[in-house]
Amino acid sequence: MKGLDELIADAQVFAGLEPRWLELIAGCAGNEHVRGGAFLFQERQPAERSFLIRHGAVALEVHAPGPGSRVIETLGEGEVVGWSWLFQPYRWQFDARATEPTRLVAFDAACLRGKCDADHELGYQLMQRFASAMLERLQAARLQLLDVYGRAPA
Repeated sequence: MKGLDELIADAQVFAGLEPRWLELIAGCAGNEHVRGGAFLFQERQPAERSFLIRHGAVALEVHAPGPGSRVIETLGEGEVVGWSWLFQPYRWQFDARATEPTRLVAFDAACLRGKCDADHELGYQLMQRFASAMLERLQAARLQLLDVYGRAPA
């Protein structure tokens, strides 16, 4: 059975981090299991945790006029959910809901921020990695908008 530092090291966002940093990050982490349909977090709530999906799927949703929410993207195994813990005012910008029973590594945001403040190189490495994940998500949202609204006239 793998330890948390090994589970974290297997994820693309943490791949290549020094073992000492993986141990520090694992010190802020714990395993969780959520049922399908359960929220990991909701828009405007304090961003107190972040997640790595071990098994299952999580939909990122945004509230839209009219009934219900719209799914922006569905994330799966090995992907991180949530980066609002990195940026003030530390509030979620979306909802995150498990679409099926899901196993996660949950990270305590205050603990991670404290480790990053104590070791600026770790903070820089995490910021680079999460910024890359954010860029991928923004590109996916952009493509969805093009699908929904079509291309702008030339």
